[in-house]
Amino acid sequence: MGFEIGPARPGEWDQVVRWAAAEGWNPGRHDAEHFLMQDPAGFLLGRLDGKVVSAISVVNYSADYAFLGFYLVRPDRRRQGYGIETWHAGMRHAGPRTVGLDGVPDQQDNYRREGFTSAYTTIRYRGKPNLEHKGEDTEGIVPVEAKDLDLLSALDAAGHPADRHAFAARWAADPRHTTRARFRDGLLTGYGVLRPAQDGYRIGPLLATTPRDAAAILASLLREAGDATVSLDVPEPHHVARNLAELHGLVPASRTARMYTGPIRTLQQSLVYGVMSLELG
Repeated sequence: MGFEIGPARPGEWDQVVRWAAAEGWNPGRHDAEHFLMQDPAGFLLGRLDGKVVSAISVVNYSADYAFLGFYLVRPDRRRQGYGIETWHAGMRHAGPRTVGLDGVPDQQDNYRREGFTSAYTTIRYRGKPNLEHKGEDTEGIVPVEAKDLDLLSALDAAGHPADRHAFAARWAADPRHTTRARFRDGLLTGYGVLRPAQDGYRIGPLLATTPRDAAAILASLLREAGDATVSLDVPEPHHVARNLAELHGLVPASRTARMYTGPIRTLQQSLVYGVMSLELG
């Protein structure tokens, strides 16, 4: 049958998630189903004689913006051309859109050759939280209700290059995730999502209008995590967010570069204390 590239069929992306786990990416346990709902045609697999050997996701969020992730090739099939063919298929799916990605260090030069430019570094903070720093004021922290989802999605859009209301709402409403929001004087001032991962938990997004709100939401989520290992992906330029992660005993574990092929809209970057997902931005 040779080599063919096409959309993932039901259940096939689970294998890609296992590859990602083997690479140390620690994907969330329920990420795949949320990802696939956003743009089913954007999750592509390369099949050699019917067996999956490569993968890429290029999720079209809007007419102007797409995000690339899960660029993987089975170890025994690397350096044989299957990866770059899969890459080009994914980029064709994006069309004229600006494409973003979070690139691991050993791939960043390759991405630059493909037209990507670095914007900033993201640091993954990881560890078992320091329990004595969970005493922050958590007044106004509440579980999220259905009536709150539009507000949460609007806050997400303010810190992201494209509106993704349906995706953000589904992510926050998943009963297997723990979502906490803060309201002061009836106004939403931030929210965060804790989700089970292959190893421990991941927090993302963590969005807040002030450091005080971010600290309160993070403290609430860490209490929910207990003594499990937690990961939080923080934009390096956000020094307050980095200090907050370190205050809770999380330490830098890895770095990626946020890269784009073109311009993006103006963002409220100070809102983003933790990225939703390195795989989908």
